[in-house]
Amino acid sequence: MSLDNSPPDLRQEARRQIEICNACRYCEGYCAVFPAMTHQKAFADGDITQLANLCHNCRGCYYACQYTEPHEFALNLPAALAEVRVESWERLIRPHGFSRLFQTNGTAVAGLLVVTLAWFFWALFAFRPESGSGFYAYLSHNVMVAIFVPVFLAPLALIAWSVRDYWREVGGGSVRLAHIWSALGAAGRMKNLSGGHGEGCNFEDGDRFTDWRRVFHQLMMYGFLLCFASTSVATLMHYVLDWTAPYPLLSAPKLLGVPGGLMMVVGAFGLAWLKLKADPELGARRVWMGEMAFIVLLGAVAATGLGLYAVKGSGLVPTVLAIHLATVMTLFLLMPYSKMVHGFFRLAALVVDAAKKDKA
Repeated sequence: MSLDNSPPDLRQEARRQIEICNACRYCEGYCAVFPAMTHQKAFADGDITQLANLCHNCRGCYYACQYTEPHEFALNLPAALAEVRVESWERLIRPHGFSRLFQTNGTAVAGLLVVTLAWFFWALFAFRPESGSGFYAYLSHNVMVAIFVPVFLAPLALIAWSVRDYWREVGGGSVRLAHIWSALGAAGRMKNLSGGHGEGCNFEDGDRFTDWRRVFHQLMMYGFLLCFASTSVATLMHYVLDWTAPYPLLSAPKLLGVPGGLMMVVGAFGLAWLKLKADPELGARRVWMGEMAFIVLLGAVAATGLGLYAVKGSGLVPTVLAIHLATVMTLFLLMPYSKMVHGFFRLAALVVDAAKKDKA
């Protein structure tokens, strides 16, 4: 089934290049995209969408290819798949126009949201509760929950809706626990960023294979998961143990959150550094600014969270707290429209791929 109403030239160009790659098969061991190609000879629109979301844009295939420009085939598979991949997120998420707005104007959109929301929280602090300690002295726990729970759950519902449509478009059928486990393992190890020879990819330099991109991705992903775990543990401590914030350094929320925040900051710095070095012509150039804005936003969430802990007990707390809450809310609100959504689509693509391999 295809829900695709995207410009046909994007799919047609990707299909042309995929068919040439499928005939050549020199890059078959590079990542999950090339073995997946070999399962068929003709590629429907849904197949193109699936292959595009399997691609991790490591670019190794481009630098190894004998058919890139100036050859008449002029292959640039990383860019072709990146264009289709981004278009699939923009098309399948709702409302449709919001995603394209952020992808092409990411810095302006994220910056405006952070400034506006920071002023909102700063104004809200004028109605600070009569009791409370730490940041709860400025915004009560109940108010914070009332604000952030819907802001977190509503975007997740939109993402679930879009992943459902993705699943239908690419022909995802029934899956077993083994398929999900395989996909989680590939995502957790960043297997598809290891390159054809296991030496990493050459995302930032065509002549140099490194694992830096995989390392920075893992720092960002696991750092984010640690911070999420920190918040989850703090929630349980608040409601189950009646132990309210602030928590000491040697408590579970801090032991999870502080390392997680540091990992996210390093990961964001590293990914931004690599992106500045990489050739923009080998990706979806139109969304370069949106992708960079997303990296900076993730780093800002972590940095302001760490900063909030660093200024504890000082007069800077309300200012840093307002900025931190604003960056977190901006991240939540933009989840379906920023590159955050790629994690959900890519995991779905890996599950579909594992199921198809099982049937092959």
